[in-house]
Amino acid sequence: MAILTFAPLSWAQKLALLWLGLVVLAAGLAPVLPLPYRPGVPDLAHLAQAPFGPGRHWLGTDPQGRDVLSVLVFGARTAMLLTLPAAVMAGLLGAAAGGAAGYWGNTTRLAAPWWLLGVGSTWWALRLPVPLLGLVVAALGLGLTLATRLYRRPVPAWPVPINAVVMGAATTLDTIPRLVLVVALAASTAVSQPVLLALLTLTSWPYPARLVRAQMLRVRALPFIEAARAAGVPAGQIWLRHALPQALQPLRTTLPLSIAGLLALESTLSFLGIGLPPDVASWGRLLATAREEPTAWWIFLFPSILLIISMLSLNALGRQRRILG
Repeated sequence: MAILTFAPLSWAQKLALLWLGLVVLAAGLAPVLPLPYRPGVPDLAHLAQAPFGPGRHWLGTDPQGRDVLSVLVFGARTAMLLTLPAAVMAGLLGAAAGGAAGYWGNTTRLAAPWWLLGVGSTWWALRLPVPLLGLVVAALGLGLTLATRLYRRPVPAWPVPINAVVMGAATTLDTIPRLVLVVALAASTAVSQPVLLALLTLTSWPYPARLVRAQMLRVRALPFIEAARAAGVPAGQIWLRHALPQALQPLRTTLPLSIAGLLALESTLSFLGIGLPPDVASWGRLLATAREEPTAWWIFLFPSILLIISMLSLNALGRQRRILG
């Protein structure tokens, strides 16, 4: 069995780790740092003030009088609390979907009660017409599942085209630019931090799903998987304990790249004014305020530097070379 290892970090990757560590540290300690001002408290006596001016605004203020340093620090916290969970959740969702598609393809069969449970739960979760009907169908499926397990009665099983459904959904999402899709979804609902997190997750899972599916197609034919099948190990246990951990290996280097893409997307949404609420600090929203005062160069410069260095650091970590031994 191949063992995946990583080449030693280069000096650029060590610097990238150092920078990202500082950003994460500042984000985590943002509420307790001794900042002169809170990000949502305007100083009306110092509007669009240049850095190192009066009033202890070390990096200046924006046109509303908000302290730029505080907005940058709390903007890092907003970015970390959005992009990191969204990247991890998208990776987990894509791994489960791609792993199932690659291992079982379109050949697996599912008992009728499980069909009812899945269809009913999906109906209710998507708030389709008459959501109560979805709950009734899901309850019926759950009841039949428990009854069949209790009385050990055989039930009909229907084929489940897992591969076709997963790849069809991934292809559909890939045909629409992610920014356009998120903007359309965000415009149709009230955007809050949990809602934006869900939107970022649901629009970012196709790429990890494709990676895991491609790796799973190779893993499922390896000798130790065949040996487990020959030993009578249940298919679900083989998939979860043996095949899936091997298929997840490509995600180790794609996570930083996913975070970089989500950071750029969240900043773009905030810049356009359709991301987080106005009272939430964001690097992209601070960049947008530069349009109100074009001569205030510091409003554009400081968040741009943070965004560029952070994305370059994440991309440097994503290029870490893998060695198969």
